[in-house]
Amino acid sequence: MMTDPIADFLSRIRNGHMAHHKTVVMPGSKMKMRIAQILKDEGYLADVAEEETSTGQNKITLTLRYDEADTPVIEGITRISRPGLRHYVNSDQLPKVRGGLGMAILSTSRGVMSDHQARKDRLGGEVLCHVW
Repeated sequence: MMTDPIADFLSRIRNGHMAHHKTVVMPGSKMKMRIAQILKDEGYLADVAEEETSTGQNKITLTLRYDEADTPVIEGITRISRPGLRHYVNSDQLPKVRGGLGMAILSTSRGVMSDHQARKDRLGGEVLCHVW
């Protein structure tokens, strides 16, 4: 039994980059799929695909992105809010990751979104992770 599936999701991305894998496959959920879609939209991942297995469990396949020098586009990815210690912010307290060069992913009342979108919509929520 896994107590923090989002932390496992982020660790698989981090480990895939360290091992220079082209793709990473992991169990899927709506929350993980939304986070992966945000990472793709922001340019951190090359592609995201979801497929259903014979057991009924969805699998997410992430295609990792590297630059011309074969270094990962994602320099760092950290979990902020975790099951033992939740981290909530108001719309005026949204974090600036690496002085605005990175991004935060938040779970808001209108769904999971990037900090840029939350600032635009003036929403606060639970800070899931930082990516730079």
